[in-house]
Amino acid sequence: MDRIDLLLNVLDSTYEKESWYAPLKQAIEGITAQQACWRPAGEATKTIWENVNHLIYYKERLVSNMQGIEWTHNLDGDQTFNLTEQSNDDKEWNKVVERAEDVYHRLRDLLIKTSEEELNQNSLEGKLLDIFLHDAYHTGQIIQIRKMQGSWPSHR
Repeated sequence: MDRIDLLLNVLDSTYEKESWYAPLKQAIEGITAQQACWRPAGEATKTIWENVNHLIYYKERLVSNMQGIEWTHNLDGDQTFNLTEQSNDDKEWNKVVERAEDVYHRLRDLLIKTSEEELNQNSLEGKLLDIFLHDAYHTGQIIQIRKMQGSWPSHR
């Protein structure tokens, strides 16, 4: 397995292909906007919606950088959780879910076209791995929130 195939495998595992842990797509599957907005007790806790916003932001920024497009929507880490406004509107939540799906596919398509040489430029391989680990971390948080609210299916 070459480096690109390995990175594609990790990307797929963090988004849609269950491996040792549930991927993001499965973690947000079937929940309502109200469930996505639910906040556990504690001032440092984030909602599912906020976590998904955060993950979208960093992947969209990486995709832009990989395309050579200047990223002008600079947010600090805390601001990324509010990338889109939360509401109890399922249509708005579904737009966020679709945006997560879209950026996954755009990143995957770019990675397929990336050469081994490009992986070495500007620490791209390290940035990709950081994004994948970051996604796995926050996906775990999302699953924990779903378990706390009772929306995580018992068969998983």
